[in-house]
Amino acid sequence: MRDASFKDYFSDAAARYATFRPRYPAALFDFVATLPAQRGTVWDCATGNGQAAIPLAERFERVIATDASAEQLAHAEQHPRVSYRVALADASGLDAGSIDLVTVAQALHWFPLDRFFDEVQRVLVPDGVLAVWCYTRPLVAGVPGQIIDRFYYGDCGPHWLAERDLVDQGYRTIAMPFDDIPSPSFSIDARLTSSELAGYLRTWSAARRLAAAVGHDPVIALESELRAHWGGADDRQLVRWPIHVRAGRVRRGES
Repeated sequence: MRDASFKDYFSDAAARYATFRPRYPAALFDFVATLPAQRGTVWDCATGNGQAAIPLAERFERVIATDASAEQLAHAEQHPRVSYRVALADASGLDAGSIDLVTVAQALHWFPLDRFFDEVQRVLVPDGVLAVWCYTRPLVAGVPGQIIDRFYYGDCGPHWLAERDLVDQGYRTIAMPFDDIPSPSFSIDARLTSSELAGYLRTWSAARRLAAAVGHDPVIALESELRAHWGGADDRQLVRWPIHVRAGRVRRGES
């Protein structure tokens, strides 16, 4: 039986998520790799399809990547240093004091935060590090950007759950029981066709709720409108997602 604390908003879109969600820049993982004292074992919590786990495996000896959704893990990319497991964020099944770094990419806002932070403190080594990040809405120049903003705030606005506010605020308002580590600014930059961007927009949980409410795919009309200002079907424009990182070290005596 699935635990009631697991808010599963993405299993039904796991394949589309794996195809269209943006990839994080190497510089983000280079920074994260400098944080723990040892590049030993990472717990990548709520790994989804492994978009963070794979780059982490190129920088650490071992990555244990967990997700509460078996459907998401079924679409995960394989790597010899990544072990995938089905587990809740607040019940990892990991040994106490066994993890050098805990990472969460674009998922912290769905967690039972107090219980998750307790679990992080339990599994981390002394002076171990938690690094979490999220990216906010996509930014595009000109009219396409205005169309996306209208869809995000207008059409999808009533269908975003309250947790989305934490993302819009870049996780700044989350009280974390760790000593904060200053983090540089990052962004995901990709040159996409209008159809690729539309595929990404369909992964939004609010877009799927909107589709259920109106009885049809609202991105079809949006994609047609975008294409009118995008250029040809194969033309690519720069899409940028600002990334917000919160990193913290376990306070001495709390691991």
